[in-house]
Amino acid sequence: MTKEEFQQLLEKYSDQIDHFRQMAHDLHDSVNQTYADTLPYGFHLDMVVEGVRKFGYLVCVREDDVLPLFFGAYYHDSIEDARLTYNDVKRVAESVMTMEQALMATEIVYALTNDKGRNRAERAGEKYYQGIRETPYAPFVKLCDRLANITFSCSEEGPKGGRMREVYKGEMAHFLPSINPHSKDPRLGVPIEMIEALAEILIEEVDRDEMRRQWGEL
Repeated sequence: MTKEEFQQLLEKYSDQIDHFRQMAHDLHDSVNQTYADTLPYGFHLDMVVEGVRKFGYLVCVREDDVLPLFFGAYYHDSIEDARLTYNDVKRVAESVMTMEQALMATEIVYALTNDKGRNRAERAGEKYYQGIRETPYAPFVKLCDRLANITFSCSEEGPKGGRMREVYKGEMAHFLPSINPHSKDPRLGVPIEMIEALAEILIEEVDRDEMRRQWGEL
């Protein structure tokens, strides 16, 4: 799909996408979830969706996938953080999309839900990443989520920017291969343009060529 075609579809479905946004914001507000302790959680959701808006044309293969892609991004933390079940998400999705679209959207949300674990590594183990790799658009939405978190954490507003920059940088060597970088199916791949956007934030100029070289060899 071309960038122009994707933008036309965003305009066509703008009312539905705005409705997804309001529903997701209200959901996370209802459980008093915040982002970085002081911001409404919708701030993070909007940052994730901004990645979808900017890079979605690189992975979206058909018009019917646009709404599931945006719903999945807005609801990606709804099971993990907002007390919904898989069936809850599916019921909400079916109220605003076709059954086929709702299933795709729900599977994205489910794939991005962390496993039970005592720490960060246990919550995002191999089973978790396998689910992402096997679910259409889940690798892309996961990368949008990671890009949003890194962008904020490394910004002046991010309260733990310096420490989190090193955490995210240290995870990249495992994270990128884990989300299926070289699938021939664009719905399961991740665009190099997004990898370069991450590199711009995380990695010093001298290291970027080496990162791109390693990425090409994965």
